[in-house]
Amino acid sequence: MSVDFFLTQTLNGLSFGGLLFLLASGFTLVFGLMRIVNLAHGAFYLVGGYIGFTTLLVTGNFWLAALVGAVAVAVLGTFVERVLLRPIRGQDMPEVLLTIGVAFVLGDLSLAIWGGDPVQLPIPGYLSGGVDLGVVSYPRFRIFVAVLGVAVGVALWFLQHRTRVGAIVRAGVDDREMIAALGVNIRLVFTGVFLFGAFLAGLSGVIGGTFLSLVPGADIEILLFALVVVILGGLGSLPGAAIGSALVGLIDSFARALVPELSFFTLFAPMAIVLVLRPHGLLGRR
Repeated sequence: MSVDFFLTQTLNGLSFGGLLFLLASGFTLVFGLMRIVNLAHGAFYLVGGYIGFTTLLVTGNFWLAALVGAVAVAVLGTFVERVLLRPIRGQDMPEVLLTIGVAFVLGDLSLAIWGGDPVQLPIPGYLSGGVDLGVVSYPRFRIFVAVLGVAVGVALWFLQHRTRVGAIVRAGVDDREMIAALGVNIRLVFTGVFLFGAFLAGLSGVIGGTFLSLVPGADIEILLFALVVVILGGLGSLPGAAIGSALVGLIDSFARALVPELSFFTLFAPMAIVLVLRPHGLLGRR
């Protein structure tokens, strides 16, 4: 294995891991606080990417497209949480079935509006091209995605551990009933976390649409990756989501390059091993 091959695949894995962290961090936050496995999260990703693509065609501004896609999905997520999920709070199976239904509806609407042809968002000019790393030249935008994932992780850690809002969220994860008894509007906290998770999903859809195609069915594929990330790292754990994203990105990158016919096996086999040895994930709690 040459040095340039190893470095290229490592950077591929870390950049994909940065994208997965943007998606999975919101997913695991929603589960940690609300105990909802939101299976519409992949559809949020796809819709955010398509809305960003349309905005980019109209305005020509990539960052405006990213903002519009993320905000639009955040509004959609707020509607889903307040109107659809709230009446069935605490009923695990109806919540799961409802989010599956939302995913199918959004997938069909996306197909009807944007068609079935793959689309890809153009990269801003100043982030296109490559960076000379000595032994290899690597795309500048993919390095940006990896750095963005780290920056978002640091910001989320600061928000969770150094702010009053983060303290409320952490306390809500540990004991929702006690927080509600102390006078905190736990329903408002639920809505805020769900909105934030949807915002990150929409943002990751726009970012991912630059080097992964937006196409019907991409929501299911990216959701599978996010599920593997949170199962490996531990549901409800942000550090676990970071570690899981890096592991899944690296495993997927090297597997596709070395044993493409076994790429899904090499991805899901570690998940199965973790479930057997540590069912609550690497950093999750029982």
